[in-house]
Amino acid sequence: MLAILTIIYILVFLIFGLVVFSIMQLKLAGIKVKDFWSFIEANQLLDKLYTFAMQYNNMSPQEQVIYLSEAEKIFTAFDKIPQELWSEEYEKYKKVLKKYNDIKMIRWASN
Repeated sequence: MLAILTIIYILVFLIFGLVVFSIMQLKLAGIKVKDFWSFIEANQLLDKLYTFAMQYNNMSPQEQVIYLSEAEKIFTAFDKIPQELWSEEYEKYKKVLKKYNDIKMIRWASN
């Protein structure tokens, strides 16, 4: 029983140490933890928007507004993180940005 408790305490201590180490690495890189968490969430949203942008060429006005607002969230989150951390997602980011610009131009031209 004592051995199991000792192992549990060691594992909890290691997990705590890894979390603190990760936070310190983020701070040393000049990234706020909140910004990094937003980046993680935006990265998941980027995958969804990328798929959506590839499938739908003609969106309804309501879908366009939703796409624009979601894309702006992604752009804001990605702007706060150095590009070296998301270089493998650059192609998806670029395609979502292209679709964003296309929708903006279509909406601007129709007004």
